Parts: sequence; C-alpha cells; structure tokens
Amino acid sequence: MGYVVDVKSTHLTASGDVFAGPARVLAVYYCSEAAVGTIEIRDGGATSTVLAIIDVPKGTGTEGEDTVYQVEIPGNGLYCRTSAYAKLTGGVDKVTVFYG
Repeated sequence: MGYVVDVKSTHLTASGDVFAGPARVLAVYYCSEAAVGTIEIRDGGATSTVLAIIDVPKGTGTEGEDTVYQVEIPGNGLYCRTSAYAKLTGGVDKVTVFYG
C-alpha cells in the first residue's frame, strides 16, 4: 500500500512556489525544449535547501515535439518542512508538480 494523501498539483512555466506550506513532493512532470536543464526541488524558497536535482535531457526543439517525462519520487516523497519550491533552469519551460 502506498502513501495515502489527497494529491494536488501546481503547474509552473518558470521557477516558483509549488505550495506555501509543508508538503511532500510526490512526482514531477516536465517538458523541455532544445536545451538541457534541471529541476531543483527546494524546501523554503528560491535560495533554500535543495532536496533534489532532476537532470533534464535535451528536447527536439520542434513545437509539439518537446521532451516530456514524469519522475515518480519513491517512498513518501520529498518532505518540504517549510514550503515546496521548484527552480527551473535551461530548456525546462513547463512543469507540473504533484504534492500532498
């Protein structure tokens, strides 16, 4: 049996807050363009503690043919005690973060 929680999501097109309170990040779905990039999940804001860095490969760069992928966080997810924040770099231009 998995972690039981009401799952919510936040869609971002730039770095920003996922949730302004304690949360467990459970999965990340992303799109990337022609450049490589990263998604950093942080606890507490833009300059806070990095909990995870997800490397994103180069996309095709053709509209409608971007690289898309979903990353499932194992166990009970990444626990953000203060707040959940996603920092997007490089070609990462669309992210949906699932949390509970």
